[in-house]
Amino acid sequence: MLSSLSRMPDPKPSQQLSYFRGQRAAILDTIEQLVTLESPSDVKAAVDRVSTVLASRFGELGGKVDIHHAEKFGNHLQVDFLSSPRKGHAKPILLLGHMDTVYPVGTIAKMPFRAVRGRIWGPGVFDMKSGIALALHVIEALLQWNGGKLVRPLTVLLVADEEVGSPSSRAITEKLARQSEAVLVLEPAAGRNGAVKTARKGIGEYTLKVQGVSAHAGLDFEKGRSAVVELSRQILRLAGLVDLKRGTTINVGKIRGGTRTNVVPAEASAVIDVRVTSKKDAERLHRRLMSLRAFDGKCKVKMSGGVNRPPMERSAQIAALYRKAAGVAGELGWKLDEASVGGGSDGNFTAALGVPTLDGLGAVGESAHAAHESVIVSELPRRAALLAGLIAAL
Repeated sequence: MLSSLSRMPDPKPSQQLSYFRGQRAAILDTIEQLVTLESPSDVKAAVDRVSTVLASRFGELGGKVDIHHAEKFGNHLQVDFLSSPRKGHAKPILLLGHMDTVYPVGTIAKMPFRAVRGRIWGPGVFDMKSGIALALHVIEALLQWNGGKLVRPLTVLLVADEEVGSPSSRAITEKLARQSEAVLVLEPAAGRNGAVKTARKGIGEYTLKVQGVSAHAGLDFEKGRSAVVELSRQILRLAGLVDLKRGTTINVGKIRGGTRTNVVPAEASAVIDVRVTSKKDAERLHRRLMSLRAFDGKCKVKMSGGVNRPPMERSAQIAALYRKAAGVAGELGWKLDEASVGGGSDGNFTAALGVPTLDGLGAVGESAHAAHESVIVSELPRRAALLAGLIAAL
């Protein structure tokens, strides 16, 4: 691969951007290859196929490939690139992303990869297979520009279970983050202006179970204690804890209860999504949720769960990393904005460890997880140049 590229020692930002514009077709080919390989989180064999392809692609560039085997989910891919001797002992930069998508196998037949009106479409094209393709081509370019060695060590970690909470990959991500100088997350950019993400909400999932007293709805109605009624009152109580000014949201997304219409229901439950902007808010809300008591003294309520992804709070370190990225963008001739978003990523884990983390360095587009998910083709060279310049600046 490297021999097919022209040597461009120490290219200026404008030259880098021009180079990636010339590589746009190759980048699109890689994105199509990855999108066509469907990889839902719950189909291990499918995600492993993507991992195998990427292991080969990164290996061709000279990266040291390590496969972290997972039993239930797909295998996680780690690739390490060494640097020139003068920075051989520097901490690596961690490029972080995920290979899994939310789309079941067979979706590609309904929403095939296609390029229309300046966009590319397909399952997972935005979140986040374009980001993986960008990382691959950026590393390829950096190696060529620096005579086959990077300016500093670089680690790529692509996990297989991010879309379902990263249960088997979190420990790997945190271990590598602790060993790294900074973490650059390949998730999609925020909005049409391509903002990077300097803050993300923390995400929690709770389950509220209610135990009531069953009775015949006609003969012994007054002897029953409806778990559904109790649950309904608890849901209204939870709605009162929403604080949009603080960024705290509580969504009762799934409820269940009762058996038959002529039976006072003895059981009911709800699954609850919680989003918070700070660790303090997460702790405060957790205490409140775990202390819920029944309105009806003859019913029992039990709350379980917690915050899975801690909030990514905009720290001084994250702000400094953003300023470096904004400086790179400025040299490329555009203004890079920052954003705070409600969704989470594996960057939440690394930021919570105190490791400088910048998210949203992937593609510009819209509609993640939706049938009309798409990426703006013209932005791909600029995103590649931004990532390349930021790696070089660290």
